[in-house]
Amino acid sequence: MAKGRQVRKVASSKATNRPEDEVLVDIVEVRDRAQDTFNRFRRPLMIAGGALVVLIIGLIAWRVYIGTQQTEAVEQMRQAERLFERDSFAVAMLKTLPGGFKGFPQIIEDYPGTQSANLANYYAGVCLLNLGKYEAAISYLRDFSAKGELLPIMKNGALGDAYSEIKDFASAKSYYKKAVSAKANELLTPFYLKRLAMLAQKDNDFEAARKYYQELKDEYPNSTEGQDAEKYLIYLEGK
Repeated sequence: MAKGRQVRKVASSKATNRPEDEVLVDIVEVRDRAQDTFNRFRRPLMIAGGALVVLIIGLIAWRVYIGTQQTEAVEQMRQAERLFERDSFAVAMLKTLPGGFKGFPQIIEDYPGTQSANLANYYAGVCLLNLGKYEAAISYLRDFSAKGELLPIMKNGALGDAYSEIKDFASAKSYYKKAVSAKANELLTPFYLKRLAMLAQKDNDFEAARKYYQELKDEYPNSTEGQDAEKYLIYLEGK
């Protein structure tokens, strides 16, 4: 009886190129490339990550420091604010006040970045404005960062006053316009609106003057400036 032949299966070349094998190869290649990329950029990534951690820690530390500085600045500035309220402008501008407290210039110097130092710029500017030191007043007022509804009016109005005093009426009008274009305030807006009207009248710009006085009369009738507007309108008739 003849022996049955043993048939040995030989894998064809097609068998080694199955789609799933090609996908596996692609995955391996992608993994290797990713690994190579990570190894290449590992050090820069670690440096960048470390820098980010340092930055975050630094920001937290800065906030804590600023918070501590602000608390101290508030305590130090109380005496200068009391002097300001009493119109003791020259004393409030001293570096050291009675009792060892700091004046506005020293608050600005010793507590930079705090809300108190920023507000001290406004106080110092108004003090110097009242002391007749207009250029110095402008410098402090410009450094004051005004936010909210009232502070922009106060800053720009004070700058308008300072420029008026040095006879720079074009700049004065520009700042008064900024003051009255902010959110309206029943006390401050008519005050600076009248300043604008008076400057326009001084420049013989009677049309603009009438416009401002009419706005005072119509929009702020209960204010002192609004109640006075009628007599100015009568005076400007025919001009």
